[in-house]
Amino acid sequence: MPRPTGRVLTLLELLQSGGTRTVAELADRLGVEGRTVRRYVNQLIDLDVPVESVRGRYGGYRLGPGYRLPPLMLSDDEALAVLLGLVAGRRAGLTTAERTANETASAKIRRVLPQHIARRLDALLEALDFTDQPGELDHPDAGLLLTVADAVRHRRPVSIRYTDRDGRRSERTLHAYGIVAHAGRWYVTGKDAQVGEDRTFRLDRIADARALPGSFEAPVGPAPAQRVLSGFATAEYRHEVILRVDGTVEQIRAHLPAAVATLEEHESPDGEDRATERWMRVKLRAERLDWLPGVLASLDRPFVIERPAELRDLVIALADRLASCARRA
Repeated sequence: MPRPTGRVLTLLELLQSGGTRTVAELADRLGVEGRTVRRYVNQLIDLDVPVESVRGRYGGYRLGPGYRLPPLMLSDDEALAVLLGLVAGRRAGLTTAERTANETASAKIRRVLPQHIARRLDALLEALDFTDQPGELDHPDAGLLLTVADAVRHRRPVSIRYTDRDGRRSERTLHAYGIVAHAGRWYVTGKDAQVGEDRTFRLDRIADARALPGSFEAPVGPAPAQRVLSGFATAEYRHEVILRVDGTVEQIRAHLPAAVATLEEHESPDGEDRATERWMRVKLRAERLDWLPGVLASLDRPFVIERPAELRDLVIALADRLASCARRA
């Protein structure tokens, strides 16, 4: 059974969550009788915690408004949620005139956290990267996320149980380079020790993660976010598409981001105007081609389809449909 002091701290945590809590609710949550709840409340008042009594049918107890209550009591999941929100806010550019407000808030939260939680969250923040401005993200398992982050920070191998997109399950040993938030999902990128190649795994498809003995050397080369984007752009899909586009990197990236396509410089084809040497070779892989004609039209730049021939047919079909619609009275 929890000790009375532990129950008093639990009562404090319940009151910190806001609103008025009835005696019956508090007694149920603490596993005690109503008179014991009242005794615990008196102990908090003796400690100068401003607990107010609310009378009436829906009365009970609540904390006095505006009181800054030390210590800040957060579970692992709550602390993780707060700090990830602050990091996302910083990436989104939510700043004050002189200092980033969420940086000072992060520091305050960090100072009052128990050391074992603070160390794990520090590891996560060091391992975390974003591919773009973060938006609405899914909700990863806190324990899993912190375990992987610790493995990234200390360069320890980690064993994961993974289910791929086809439902196949496997157990892998991963040398994790970093955790990346991309397009609303969480990913971990690193070297799959079994195959000796870099891989990217979705965190929501990892059922379990545990650190293993040993260590590995920190990799050189692209940052984790760039590794994830490159992995998406070069993943195995049904169709391999190669284009030449007369446009700048910025013009092409506005419609074909790094997660979709890779770009490289390409000299102007014979017969083209060589005064504008902006031709880029675009490579991408896709399960379906039906979405590409509209994207190519939106580029509003000259382009050549090297392959596949099927894409040429789809572009011609789209052009015919548009021309037919334009001719209608």
